[in-house]
Amino acid sequence: MDSSTCLELALEGERLCKAGDCRAGVAFFEAAIQTGTDDLRTLSAIYSQLGNAYFYLGEYDKAMEYHKLDLTVARTMGDRLGVAKASGNLGNTLKVMGKFKEAICCCERHLSISQELEDKVGEGRALYNLGNVYHAQGKHLGRIGPQEPGGFSDEVKHCLQKAVEYYAANLRLMEELNDRSAQGRACGNLGNTHYLLGNFTQAISYHNERLAIAKEFGDKAAERRAHSNLGNAHIFLGEFETAAEHYKKTLQLAQELGDRAVEAQACYSLGNTYTLLRDYPMAIHYHLRHLAIAEELTDKVGEGRACWSLGNAYSATNNNEKALHYATRHLDISKEIGDKTGQAAAQMNLTDIRKVLGLPPTPVDSESSESTEDAKSRTRRKSMENMDLLKTSVNEESSMDDDSFFELLSRFQSKRMDDQRCTLSVESNKENQPEQAQQQVQTHNREGGSLSSNGSTNGTTTPSDSGARMELPSQAPKIKHDNCGVLEELMESIAGMQSRRMDEQRASLPQLPGLNNQHAILQRLSVAASDTTPLPDDNFFDMLMRCQGSRIEDQRSSLPNDGSLTHSAPTVPDDDFFSLIMRFQSGRLEDQRSTMPLEATRNSTHPATDEEEPPNSAHSTGAKDGLVSRLVKGRK
Repeated sequence: MDSSTCLELALEGERLCKAGDCRAGVAFFEAAIQTGTDDLRTLSAIYSQLGNAYFYLGEYDKAMEYHKLDLTVARTMGDRLGVAKASGNLGNTLKVMGKFKEAICCCERHLSISQELEDKVGEGRALYNLGNVYHAQGKHLGRIGPQEPGGFSDEVKHCLQKAVEYYAANLRLMEELNDRSAQGRACGNLGNTHYLLGNFTQAISYHNERLAIAKEFGDKAAERRAHSNLGNAHIFLGEFETAAEHYKKTLQLAQELGDRAVEAQACYSLGNTYTLLRDYPMAIHYHLRHLAIAEELTDKVGEGRACWSLGNAYSATNNNEKALHYATRHLDISKEIGDKTGQAAAQMNLTDIRKVLGLPPTPVDSESSESTEDAKSRTRRKSMENMDLLKTSVNEESSMDDDSFFELLSRFQSKRMDDQRCTLSVESNKENQPEQAQQQVQTHNREGGSLSSNGSTNGTTTPSDSGARMELPSQAPKIKHDNCGVLEELMESIAGMQSRRMDEQRASLPQLPGLNNQHAILQRLSVAASDTTPLPDDNFFDMLMRCQGSRIEDQRSSLPNDGSLTHSAPTVPDDDFFSLIMRFQSGRLEDQRSTMPLEATRNSTHPATDEEEPPNSAHSTGAKDGLVSRLVKGRK
């Protein structure tokens, strides 16, 4: 098979990927690589498309592998535009892998090359990608510590502010290019970022602009996201009626789009909003709808949330029988999915409701209350009770006064100190002496005793002892000579080990799968480029050091998160209303006769922001969409 066969396979793979069948497209691209080609541009296009396809399939390691190969080919050909696009693709892949520092390096390279080539479209994509990386990094860092919008740490705020800067620059450039679709995406992302920063008024302004642009294009999915984000922002401003209207629009659009999970999320948000408005019948209506869809989609986490909310709402309307039913269901589901916080909340609700109904506490309630009383009555640790036993035994020994006790304690402590001392032993050859010299020293020690620090022996001095000591200086030159030989051998051994380590770190020539006559082509290109390619500058090495510095972070182990749920929850927004309702209902807890958990069991506690989808086609830069097809057209 020749290069034309490789190109035909690549074209079919590209067609399948555009049709949405990325798995089949990957098979054709892999077959094209197996066939091979002499054309580096065709190979670069295949690598790029394979990276994009694997990205959409969620196989990010393979996506990064092929984007790196694309970058290598672009550098080999001296294709600066190709280097920029491959760097952008690498940046987005590294972002979703959580390697934010490396992603920033790649996206900054994409930006600098695009500005150097005066490529406005590429510059806009690079700015957008940088905003996405900083936004994702801020949300990642914000999982620890305060998680309410506007209450993040300074490190998180810095990342979000950088995201705002890049999104704003992207918006200005898209306005200059009159690209309304890209303007809409930038406005949506600016709204989401300002929301996280606690700038809710600015967030509403950008989301309204996003909504207007979505309506221009008839983009129902973007309209739905804008309404959902507007509802979240109005909640934090205390404008619950306005928030409810936006959530109703979200529900309507979700039904038009046939997205049952998003429909359930809208019902969940509406139920919580009407709870804030103290309109409990409406809250119950929407929570029942949420529960029905959660059961339909077998979303146990969503079922638990719905039952918890229904138990509170029925309790607020004095319908305690139904409140008891849903609180019991909430407890059962929490146990099933291992939700410790949910179990605690359900148990408290059940205790309160059974008291109101005049029912005896369940066995679990009795055990928990008894353990609580025992914990309160226990004023001292068990170790302190042991101290009482010690005092009693000491008092019983009437002959042991205070001085004797401290003398005994001192003696035991001294033994513990001795246990921690290290002993010096000449026999272990700690000085790396030659075997012959070591034997002589050992013989002298056996015959004449060991030497003390002042040169005298620990034993009684005898004439034989003196003779043995006088013989040691005569052996000194030989020992010194032998030590020099051992030192040289040691240095040679170290040098050999270091050279092997250096060899292991040497970079080999790039191996490009699918390239025929690889050695000859790469050698010819390297010779041609040697006269024109400058040596790397300090900026390159600085960037390399930053990337290498973050590799050690990849080896750190993360702290366990026992409270997080491992179950998926498609019918619950990524960030639920638990802490939000807690804040706004702090004065209404007595009316509902139940307390809400302070600790959310998901990653964060503010309402979810619907993220803007990336531009159509390639996941980052729009790079090389249909590039194989364009290569064919260019040859005709």
